[in-house]
Amino acid sequence: MTPEERVSAQLLAGPYGQDPVAVVEHLLAVQAQDARGARLAIRARTTGLRAGDVDRSLTVDRSLLISWLNRGTLHLVASGDYRWLHALTTPQLFTGNARRLAQEGVVPDAADHAVTAIERALARDGALTRTQLRERIDRAGIRTAGQALVHLLMLACLRGLTVRGPMVDGQHAYVLVRDWLGESKAVSRESALAELARRYLTGHAPAGERDLARWAGLPLRDARAGLKAIAGELEVRADGLVSLAGRSPVGRLAAPRLLGAFDPLLMGWCSRQAILGEHESRVVSGGLFRPIALVRGRAAATWSLSRGRVVLEPFVRLGRAAVPALEADADDVVRFLR
Repeated sequence: MTPEERVSAQLLAGPYGQDPVAVVEHLLAVQAQDARGARLAIRARTTGLRAGDVDRSLTVDRSLLISWLNRGTLHLVASGDYRWLHALTTPQLFTGNARRLAQEGVVPDAADHAVTAIERALARDGALTRTQLRERIDRAGIRTAGQALVHLLMLACLRGLTVRGPMVDGQHAYVLVRDWLGESKAVSRESALAELARRYLTGHAPAGERDLARWAGLPLRDARAGLKAIAGELEVRADGLVSLAGRSPVGRLAAPRLLGAFDPLLMGWCSRQAILGEHESRVVSGGLFRPIALVRGRAAATWSLSRGRVVLEPFVRLGRAAVPALEADADDVVRFLR
């Protein structure tokens, strides 16, 4: 798979739209344990938006939400995709969650008690922040020290009771799914696996079955079942990778672009070689993915914000045309976040 193919599939080659929900639907799920990084993923694939527009989709429109999904990691998804994706990706996460709670000194009965306290508090008071829920759980006599709180909040999400929805005082607040989203029709597992394969390929093709399994955090047999269900919609390449039939041809590479931490361009396949090449250690360390500058479809630098300005740290020589383009995009990052 070439950088051009990957960048094009990820909406980074343009043309850029102005709808944050459309971007998230195209990508299906955007890793979101880094809140700024998730918003910057949308910025890099749109034009003219601000971070507040993403927050409005979370808070006012209720068209986006965040929950623990693929691989037990927080992801930003379209509200319409939440239930079927949750049903597919969360059952295998309970064992690990219980193990982590036990390590934090929270026994199963106490965890159940905490989830009940969370549910009752949200039913009574509406959206509550992590800090507010900690107070409610503490009152119930359940341990929240260390990492216990995050794993209790995760358990409530895994059970399909809660999600992160609106922004409250600059924080992601938790809400009850039944209150925030209302009712929806159940989707069979077979249909959900087919939709998973179809939607994954929309934003990641060409790709292989192992790429799909890794990204979704599902067994390889499930990835194969999903791809088999949509076999009539697929084109198989000589290298064994598959794409959706009739997919638009790859265009020219986009102008240099700044991507945030944990950008989907780096999260969606088993290998990041096409984008990072020999520089992976400069970008990925200890499970953290630093923000990168993309030039000609490849990572050329990492970057950070310091005193409201973007600071680049190149690890390859930047071409004469790339520098002013990155400076202009850096100005747009600051505008977006302001």
